[in-house]
Parts: sequence; structure tokens; C-alpha cells
Amino acid sequence: MKLVILDRDGTLNEDSADYVKSPEEWVPLPGALEAVARLNHAGWHVVVASNQSGLGRGLFDVSTLNAMHAKMHRMLAAVGGRVDAIFYCPHGPDEGCRCRKPEPGLFEQIGERYGLDLRGVPAIGDSPRDVLAGMAVGCEPHLVLTGKGETYARRGLPDTLPATTRMHQNLAAFADALIARGHRSP
Repeated sequence: MKLVILDRDGTLNEDSADYVKSPEEWVPLPGALEAVARLNHAGWHVVVASNQSGLGRGLFDVSTLNAMHAKMHRMLAAVGGRVDAIFYCPHGPDEGCRCRKPEPGLFEQIGERYGLDLRGVPAIGDSPRDVLAGMAVGCEPHLVLTGKGETYARRGLPDTLPATTRMHQNLAAFADALIARGHRSP
């Protein structure tokens, strides 16, 4: 199975310092939905792993989160794409859970759900915590230079990430690179 794991806010859609709290605030990044569709058409299954501490902070509820994801699914379908599953952590940063990135819990859940060893599976996000969470289970590290990742376009790869981390302008550039190399995940 060809699997790729994406972060959500800042990678697939616009991020917000005030959190994305409603379907109206969920706005895809330019070219991101089409990038997912290209990955799908090249045989990749796309899964999202996302910290959603706005739930734990009381900024929105699960039905609102579901409405955001329903909007995402509709917009993806309109361009011929799909996300197979969404895994999210609802906890705040002080709750000490194992699922909040940079902890690997969401990735472990993905591996369990799909019955896969995630070593070598490409995982991309816009912050070091996204990349580190995937690396903890052996994912191939990718950093997108959108969202929080914009800062690394000027400064270069953060010291907290290994030199093997690949940086991409945006999700579209990541999809193009992945498709071009014809990589198959384990």
C-alpha cells in the first residue's frame, strides 16, 4: 500500500494563530487539494494526522470539527481527490497525552489501523513537531514551507531535524517530487 501522511493546518489548509475554529475558517492552501488529487491518481492513499487542541481548549466542538472535515472532503471530491482517514489529537499541550505531536501516538494509530509498519512512509508537515512525530515511527521526513514552515524558507532546516529532511515549497511541490520518483511505501 502506498501511504502518505499529511499534517492539516499549515500544510493542507491555512493556519491561524487563533486556531481554525469553523468550516468558514477552513480554507485550503493554493494548489493543496489538487496535490492530494494527484497523489491519489498516482496510487497514493492520503491520511491526515493533526493536533486539534482547540477541542480541548473549548474553542469548538467535535460536530464543528466534523463540519470542517466534511467541507474538506467535499472540496477534495470536486477536484478528484480524497483523504482516506483523519486522525486527530483533541488534547491541549499540558495534558501529557501520547497522541499530541511531537509524540508519535497518532502515527502509531495509523500504523495499527492500516496494519502497516510506517518505516519509510512519507510524512509531511509545516513544523518540526509534525516531522518528529513521524520520524519516531520511522516515517520519511518532509517539511513544507507553508504555514509555520514559512520561517524555514529564510532560515533553512531547523537544528531539531535531521539533514535527511526534505523541504518543499508547498504541498504541490511535495506531491510532484513524490510522484516523480515513483516511490512506493513499504
